[in-house]
Amino acid sequence: MNARTHAASACRTARVSVVRALVAPVALAALLSGCMTAKLDENRFLPTAIAADEGLVILAKPQVEGTGSEDSFMDCVGDKLASGQRPLRVHGNQEFQDTLFPWFEASTAPVRAEGVTALLNRPKVARRLADTGVRYVVWLDGNTRKTDGGGSIACAAAPGAAGCIGFGWWERQSDYEATVWDLKTAKSAGSVTTNVTGTSAMVGLVVPLPFIARVQGTACDRLAGQLRSFLSGTDPSAAGGT
Repeated sequence: MNARTHAASACRTARVSVVRALVAPVALAALLSGCMTAKLDENRFLPTAIAADEGLVILAKPQVEGTGSEDSFMDCVGDKLASGQRPLRVHGNQEFQDTLFPWFEASTAPVRAEGVTALLNRPKVARRLADTGVRYVVWLDGNTRKTDGGGSIACAAAPGAAGCIGFGWWERQSDYEATVWDLKTAKSAGSVTTNVTGTSAMVGLVVPLPFIARVQGTACDRLAGQLRSFLSGTDPSAAGGT
C-alpha cells in the first residue's frame, strides 16, 4: 500500500471512529486534524537565481491549455512570495497584462516559452518588458474541488428549544501546477506542482461543530514556499515532498 493510499485509508478509519464517538468533540478534532495529505513535486530544466532587481509575475495559464487558476489563489501565492524573510518582487498581474497588452492576454499569449523570442524581436515589446523589471513569468493552472462526501445532519426547532444531530463529511482536493518561464533566455525553467487532499466534517451535537481542513490554504503555503526556493536557486529537502 503506497503512502497516499495509506493516508486515505487512515482518513476513512477516522470517519468511522468519529461516527462512533459523537459524544467526544475533543476526540473528533484530534481525529480529523490528521486527515490531510500533501505532495510537492519539482521539475527543473534550467538554473534559476532571481536577482534583487528582478521581479516575477503570476498569471493564470491560458484557457486553451488548462482550466486556469482562481484569482484568489493567485493572489494568495503572490502575497506569500512578496512577504516573509526573503520577499521577492511580485509584479501585479493585471498591471503587467495592461502594460504588455495585448501580448500576454489569455487569447494571445505565447503557447511556449520559446515563443517569447518573437515578442522580444519587437522593439516596442522588448522596451515595455524591460521597464517592468519582470524576469520570470509563473503560469498557474489548477483548482480546488470537492471529490467525495457523505453523511447528513438534521436540525429541528421547537418552542424554547432547537438543535442538530448527525454527522456529515466532505473531501476536497487542491491540485495546482506552476510553470516558470525565464524571459531572459526565452525558455521554460521548470515547474512546481502541489496536491493537497483533506477531509472536513460537520458534527451535530445540539450545536453544529465544524472541523475544517484548510486544503486550499495549505496548497498556497506549500506552492509559494517551493516556488521561492525554486526561483532562489536553492534545493530544499522538501522537493519531491510528502
